[in-house]
Amino acid sequence: MVQVRRWVGIATALLATEVLVAGTAAHAAAPTPDPVQVSVEDAVTAKLRGQVRATAAEHAESSETRVTVTRRNGQWAFGTAVAVTSHEKDVHPTGSIFIARAEAGTWRVNFDGEAGFSELATESPLVNKQEKAVFTRTPSTMQAGGDYRTGMALPFAVGQTWTLTGGPHGWGGSEAPYSSIDLAGGDQVVRAAQTGTAYTMCTGWIRVIHDRGYSTDYYHLWSSISVNGAAVGQGAYLGYTGTDVTCGGAASGRHVHFGLRQNSAYVSIGGHGIGKWAFENGAGPYQGGARHGSTWRGAGGALYNYGALGFNQAVVDANGGGTVNKRGGPGTGYALRGSVGDGATVTVSCSANGTSHAGRYGTTALWNRLSDGTWVSDAYVWSGVNGPVNGWC
Repeated sequence: MVQVRRWVGIATALLATEVLVAGTAAHAAAPTPDPVQVSVEDAVTAKLRGQVRATAAEHAESSETRVTVTRRNGQWAFGTAVAVTSHEKDVHPTGSIFIARAEAGTWRVNFDGEAGFSELATESPLVNKQEKAVFTRTPSTMQAGGDYRTGMALPFAVGQTWTLTGGPHGWGGSEAPYSSIDLAGGDQVVRAAQTGTAYTMCTGWIRVIHDRGYSTDYYHLWSSISVNGAAVGQGAYLGYTGTDVTCGGAASGRHVHFGLRQNSAYVSIGGHGIGKWAFENGAGPYQGGARHGSTWRGAGGALYNYGALGFNQAVVDANGGGTVNKRGGPGTGYALRGSVGDGATVTVSCSANGTSHAGRYGTTALWNRLSDGTWVSDAYVWSGVNGPVNGWC
């Protein structure tokens, strides 16, 4: 069931309900309040309103909300909540997947990515086995430890080349963080960047929840799938690029608006590796691009989808050179054992400290032992993690 509401009156209704509940609790002889006296739609709407205000999305203040309860069983409810926005340039709708449980005459509501969401998912009879495997992994902030690995491919078929029509920018356009990119071209088929569980937020907008606290959003889709917790593999069909703006925003020319989230919020796509490209923010929205080895592609450039970079892998970045030397040990004092080309994918067995070298991202003494037994300086590879890729030797 879909319930469409305006902001006005929701807070007043909830306050009245809370007063009723508090007054009842103050008199021991009074009966326990019936949880259904508090609408789950109102509770979800109020939480969504607070989230929108927290992100200072002024364009959404007067927008309607669409709360869709897709599953319900007694004291439990599950669904999606979307704050629809206006059809203006550089604005996009916001929304979340929610789990709610009736408690003490009201509803406890948690959105995807929140720690409380994981707790409710563990107990909820509405959450299937596949979803529990993803939801109940406690989210953490990997970036704080210098870990930007995603395990994601670009959101189109591996082996295809699409155009980066818009470099890193906010989900709504110009606001920070620059979580999103625009892509078009190829066969126009949008695919899941990584394995996860998929949900239809609204027409043309799919969210896929992955592991490690990550989720990805895909907007402006045409002929998109209709899903409510379906398991999808990496590369699964989600829809075609389009110009759909059913929930708000604007689109000029068919494309997919691809956004990166972690722990219930949009996060900067800059620094993250997707499709073996390391994305970098620009001085302003839409101005950044991505790097594969020494190859740079800005807005309007062509991105080849190399597939996902493994968590024990790295991409060679010769910093403008054609090759990087491989050694018999962690330092230039060891014998030369051949070379590896710029942009090549290497598998790292373990790491150790050795002689210092300066690369694109600074100076380091860290060296990586490759799967063939040779060593390369960490200054000349990009792995998405600041430190040992696969533990110490």
